[in-house]
Amino acid sequence: MKLKVCGMKYEDNIQAVAKLQPDFLGFIFYEKSVRQFTTTIPKLPNTIKKVGVFVDEKIEIVLDTIKKFNLQVVQLHGHESPEYCAAINHVNVIKVFSIKDEFNFNVLQPYEEVCDFFLFDTKGKLPGGNGFSFNWDVLKNYPSTKPYFLSGGIGLEDIEKIKEFKKYPASKYCYAIDINSKFEREPGLKNIEELEKFRYELQH
Repeated sequence: MKLKVCGMKYEDNIQAVAKLQPDFLGFIFYEKSVRQFTTTIPKLPNTIKKVGVFVDEKIEIVLDTIKKFNLQVVQLHGHESPEYCAAINHVNVIKVFSIKDEFNFNVLQPYEEVCDFFLFDTKGKLPGGNGFSFNWDVLKNYPSTKPYFLSGGIGLEDIEKIKEFKKYPASKYCYAIDINSKFEREPGLKNIEELEKFRYELQH
């Protein structure tokens, strides 16, 4: 499974996390987020894909931001329509869906052709970043072959749970683990030692 570290904010911290070679780094372009990114992304290794996270943003702003920050991936956390997703056709698109204890997978169907990945996180008060996990058993009924990111309050304490999850058919299309708030000293500032430990455990 690949690793995405989301909610990056501070240049020195971004560079420190980049040394751990995650596959994706996420930058939140949403003004209501405490992790809103407003500065400059330092030069990163080509192996790390830059992900811009948006919530019901005007399409023109998304396209401008892709160009400005040279993003390779866009993650859509709001109520974006399939038509909206289709308009972003020159980078990878991740469409986010929130789950608690159940989920109607039929809602994925219109997005199958216009997204490269799905992302499942925990339904809560905020569009992402709620800091707790949903019931992964729901994914046993995953009807698609679309690769997905698993998100929602994942921390070091979930390593065994992830290893157990990998044994089940539901994990077949789990492309990446997405982590954020459980690895922070404060919003946007990642704990490098804990990230390093998680990365190692994930690979072994």
